[in-house]
This record gives sequence, C-alpha cells and structure tokens, in this order.
Amino acid sequence: MEIVVIWFRRDMRLDDHIALSKAITYAKKHEYKLLALYHLDPFFTEMKMDLNNEHFFQNLAYFVKEARKSQVYVHLLHDDVLRAFQQVMDVYNINAVFFNEDEVGIGQRRDKQVTDFLEKKGIHVSTWQDTHLHGAQDILKADGSHYQVFTPYYQSWRKQEKQPVIKVDKSFFSSGHMICDESLSQKGNEKLRDLIKGCSRKFDQIGTEKAMNTLQQFIQKRLTRYQEKRDIPSVFGTSKLSRFLKTGTISIRTIFHAIYEEALYEDEGRETFIKELAWRDFYHMIYAHYPEMKEKEINSAFQGMRWNDDETLFEAWCKGETGFPLVDAGMRQLNEEGWMHNRLRMVTASFLTKDYLIDWRKGEAYFAKKLVDYDEASNIGGFQWAASVGTDAVPYFRIFNPITQSKRFDPSGEFIRKYVPELEHIDEKWIHEPSKMPIDEQLKSGCVLGDTYPLPTVDHQERRKKAISLFEEAKQQ
Repeated sequence: MEIVVIWFRRDMRLDDHIALSKAITYAKKHEYKLLALYHLDPFFTEMKMDLNNEHFFQNLAYFVKEARKSQVYVHLLHDDVLRAFQQVMDVYNINAVFFNEDEVGIGQRRDKQVTDFLEKKGIHVSTWQDTHLHGAQDILKADGSHYQVFTPYYQSWRKQEKQPVIKVDKSFFSSGHMICDESLSQKGNEKLRDLIKGCSRKFDQIGTEKAMNTLQQFIQKRLTRYQEKRDIPSVFGTSKLSRFLKTGTISIRTIFHAIYEEALYEDEGRETFIKELAWRDFYHMIYAHYPEMKEKEINSAFQGMRWNDDETLFEAWCKGETGFPLVDAGMRQLNEEGWMHNRLRMVTASFLTKDYLIDWRKGEAYFAKKLVDYDEASNIGGFQWAASVGTDAVPYFRIFNPITQSKRFDPSGEFIRKYVPELEHIDEKWIHEPSKMPIDEQLKSGCVLGDTYPLPTVDHQERRKKAISLFEEAKQQ
C-alpha cells in the first residue's frame, strides 16, 4: 500500500499546521492514505526526567489521545530515528514524508539525517517552516548577511507580511483515508505510558483548548496593560503562552493574528507583546547562523573567560539559597513550577554570571532541565545577553543590582513572601535586605539570619568590581 507520512514533532495540534495541511492536499491529489507518526527519541526518553521532559511527555500523551478521538491515529515509534522509519517502510510503501522542520540544534541535525536517508530510498521529503513567524533566512540585510543587532532586525521584521493562519481539511480524517496500525505503535505506546507513570507531578495547563483559552484571556484581560505589568512578578501580567508554543499546541500564527484581529485598538501593550514575538524569531535566527552558540560565546573577546567553578555557590543558586531574596524567589518558582517570570530570568542569570562569576553554560543547562517552556535559542540567547558575551548583549559593566531590582519590581515583597516563606513575616522595611535586620526584629519575625534564612553568600559591590575586572582582563588577552 502506497502512503504519505505526516511526522509530528513539537507541533502537537491538528489546527493551523502547515505540514499536516500540505500532506492532506498531497494525499488527496494522489489518492494515497495518510499515516501519522511521532518518534520517541531514546536521547530524550532515557535521560533523567525533570520538569521540562515531564511537561513535554504529558503534552504528547494528551495530544495522542485527543488526535485519536479525531480519527488521527498517531503512531508512536520508539527507536533510533532511522530504524523507526525503516519499521514503517517494512510494512508500507512510503511515497512522501511531510514535516515541519527544525532549523537549529539537535533537531536540525536529525532532520538532515532523516532527509538524506529517505531521499536515498527515493522518497519525497517535504519540509516546512512552521515554528516561527519568520524563519532563520527570511529577514536578512540588503547584502544578504544576517542581522546581529535586534533593533534594525525588528524594523525589517515588522515590515514583512506575516503568513496567515493555515486551514486544515479535517473532513479528510473521517473519510477512511487515515491509517491505524496498532501493532506498529505498540512499543511506543508502552514507552509513553511508562514515562507518564514516572512523572513526579501532573501538569494541567496542556492541550490546544487550554492554549486557546489562555490566549483569549490574555487578549481580554491583560494585553492593553502588558507593557506596564509584564515586569512585575507578583502580578499576573504576562501571556503565559510560552509553554504552549514550546509543544506547539498552539501556532505562532494563531497567536499573532488573534492579537491583531481581536484586540480592540492598536496600543502600546499590543506593540510590546509583538516585539517579544520578534525577539523569539531574532534569537532563532542568531542560533541558526551561530550553531556553536550553545557551547561558545558569540563575542569572541570573551571566549577565554576564567569563570568561577565554585560548586557550593552554584548549588545555592540552583536551590534559591543565595541570601538575596528576589533571586531566591525566582529560582524557587522555577523549581516548583517549571516556569519563571521573564524579569527574574534576567535577574537570576545576571546574578549567576556577574555576582557568582559562574559560567553561563551551567545556568543555561539548569534552566533547560526545569523550564516547561524551554526554547533553546531564546534561553541560550538570554543567558549570553545577561552574561554580556552574546550578540547585542548588555554591556559587561552594566550589572544588575539584585537588591535594586527587588525594590523596583517587587516593592512590597509580595512575590518574595510567596516563594520564600522564611521571609513571610518580615517587615517590608527589611524584605529586600534581611541581612540588615536587627536581632530583635529577626526573633520577632521568626527569621534568624544564618539559620532560618541564609546570609548573603557574596558581597554584591565587591563582586561587581571583580566581574568588571574579569571582563576587562578577557578583552585584553
């Protein structure tokens, strides 16, 4: 039997899906049946489970269940990726394979490997850019080179027409044109069940319906004040859409056009949010042009930096026990929820690299394990920005003061008290610098410094001077 394959990846939806729509059109034209598959990569299934993986696999299980209700049987194949495709080829004559490509990282390398393998077998491969509003090669300078500074990139990005929402002919699903071969999926089904059983916590904000509800709530309640509320961690002022973009349960096009079509009028909140979507495209483009940036600083002047390898300090940062309340609150939010407010991602990354002088790669890897919305390009770009070693990064002499950031973005200490319960009963006067609290106040609040809550693990002003000296030394080498 001759078939067409639609290969799902981080695009777990049946709506606004380019590769799926194109595969259906192709199958209808040639009168082929369509086989849907998802490849469970042992690289991810065999690694130690953490919040990022747990969230992703729970989304996958939900998507498979919902898709099968819509008569799209997503076959789960758990093996080396080439052997997985060979298993399908042993049973069916594959005419074409459609998928939404990865342009960066391990996904890009896998895509090339699979494409080469299939094309050598005479199978047509059709790939599409679906994860971003603009792909890595879409926004270039007049001379064909890529942008390295965000502002001119954004100016060009803003002028480019955005692709419309893609219509998927769902009537095809109920027409008997979809293949359901349970024997092919048995091993993968069992593996996914085992992965779900091994999860330490259950996530409920998953699936396309929740994603669409989140989008509508954001537009109706928070978009108009987004520019003024998005930096305040204690306020629900952000979109909370990033986790859905991570798994592709909603498309970036659906979000973009809903913001434009359903917002009542053009305002600063909307423009600020649109700019965040452009940042996502920008870092994706940068990663595509600097494929080594996960391991190497883009700014070559800082590729020989002598970072601090103090494991005790790194552990304190990971646990949220640095003695700096806002930093600790941010890290504890990450450890508890698998998500961190964007302002605090900058604060905690800056603290790790400028106060602790610890290699940004260690922080990036820790976030990669914990963040349910982990986007490799954005996370690497964000850490290189905070560490002053990336493209268009914050200058190395501009160093976030964690206490100033705390006073500015959590003035009453509401967010701190929520995530650092040891400080819950401390007076607002001391909440940002509890180390200055007199002993009688410590006893009164039930928070004894050095016992109930740690004293500051470093002196910020001293570390600021040392950080600047370290960067200047690296520049001179």
